[in-house]
Formats: sequence, structure tokens, C-alpha cells
Amino acid sequence: MRLISWNIDSLNAALTGTSARSELSRKVLDTIQGYEPDVIALQETKLPGGGPSKKHLEILGERFPDYAVVWNSSVEPARKSYAGTMFLYKTELDPAVDFPKIGAPDTMDFEGRIITLEFDRFYVTQVYTPNAGDNLNRLEDRQVWDKKYADYLAALDSKKPVVATGDFNVAHREIDLAHPENNRRSAGFTDEERQGFTNLLAKGFTDTFRYVHGDVTGVYTWWTQIVRTSKKNNSGWRIDYWLVSDRIAEKVVRSEVVDSGPRQDHAPILLEIEL
Repeated sequence: MRLISWNIDSLNAALTGTSARSELSRKVLDTIQGYEPDVIALQETKLPGGGPSKKHLEILGERFPDYAVVWNSSVEPARKSYAGTMFLYKTELDPAVDFPKIGAPDTMDFEGRIITLEFDRFYVTQVYTPNAGDNLNRLEDRQVWDKKYADYLAALDSKKPVVATGDFNVAHREIDLAHPENNRRSAGFTDEERQGFTNLLAKGFTDTFRYVHGDVTGVYTWWTQIVRTSKKNNSGWRIDYWLVSDRIAEKVVRSEVVDSGPRQDHAPILLEIEL
């Protein structure tokens, strides 16, 4: 089974935008198409509460024929056109689809952050983890989220093996970002967020990239757009993951970052696993 996950940072911009960045986003979609994945997970779709427009669905249908599309969008009382997730999967797979709420604080449960696909023998679930905020103003809520989400994955894992992906908004170890010494209290690299991810893995999950590649350095999934040379200089963070239940880790064949060319922000990540 081949799966790709990508924080797309606005589905509308990627599909219908006219900017140079939109063109780069479409090239990334071209790359994803070339892999012919069984499942595609998208985060930060930024769609309205009603989901994709007719035009969006037409374009997705042209790009990804024979794929079903499901989505989870931010709805009131949460912000409009914010966060959001989407799955595309080959129609012959026909999983059951769930849009769980995990008892998260504030409006997090209404921000379209989780979708779970249930297959006969395993789950595939994706998450767009809330950011702790520029001034760590959401860090306390983020810590609650991390615990609730870890409990949710553990509950799935008690039933059947789990494949979990998404933008987890945390660089787990110092080797997961280019400049750990400068980011000790930056959102995504606080001790609290890193511990939350450690706690998640301790519930029985494997970071597949580290499982395959060990302690390799210099491989990242996100480069800030604020610094124009961040990607050129590879000043990045690895904050997007494919996790699997420990008991199926040996079934992982590939786990790697997909080349997204000069486009800054997130790169897609690929998992191949024998399920």
C-alpha cells in the first residue's frame, strides 16, 4: 500500500490560484499523481464549512480519477476557512469514514482536524495538530490536545493496527530541525510539545522515518516562508510524520520526504507498507 500525506496550505489556492506559489503547488500535485498512491491525506485545506466547491471536485476528479473524496472542515464556533483535512482514496478500497471528536479544549474539535478511515484489518487516520501559537498562547490547550489525541490513537490501536499521519506540528528531537539551539521556546519545539510526542510514541507507535533511516540528519518536511532562503539553505524542521502501531513496523517498506522543488512550507511525505 502506498500513501502520501501533505499539508497543502489551502486547497483552493493549489487548485484554482493564479500566483507563482499556486503554480508551484500544482507541480507538487503533479508529483503526487505520479506516485499513484492508494491514499492521499491533505491537511490545512482551509475550506469553508460546506467543504470543496463543485469546481474543486471537478479538478480533483480530473487529477485523481477513480478516487473518492472525504473532508472535515472547520465549522462554528471555530474560525471559518481554517485548518481542515481531506482524504482521497482509490474507490475500490471502500473504507468506513469517521470524523471523531476527542474532547479537545476550546474550538479544536470543530476545526476539522481529524479523519479516520477504517479498513477490515487496520485504520488509516490523519491529523492536523493545533499550533501552540506565536507567543505560545495556545500551548496549554495544545498539551491537552496531545494527551487526548494520544488516547484516541491508543483506543484505535486496541482494536486493530493503526497507520497515522499528518502535520503534528512538533520537531521531536534535536536532529529534527536545523537550529535547535535557537528554537528552545519556539512553537513546535517546546519541551512540552516534544514530551507530548514522546508520550504518544510510548503508547505503542513507531516513527517510520526514524525506523527506516535511523539518526540521519538534514532531512526536513517544512521550511518557513518568512525567510526567503530557508529552503535553499535547508534550514528546516521535520514536523510531518507517518506513524504505525509498533506491531506492524516491520511491514514498512519506505518512509521518506517527497521532493517538492523550490516550494517552501511543507513537503509531502510518502509511506509504503505491506498491509
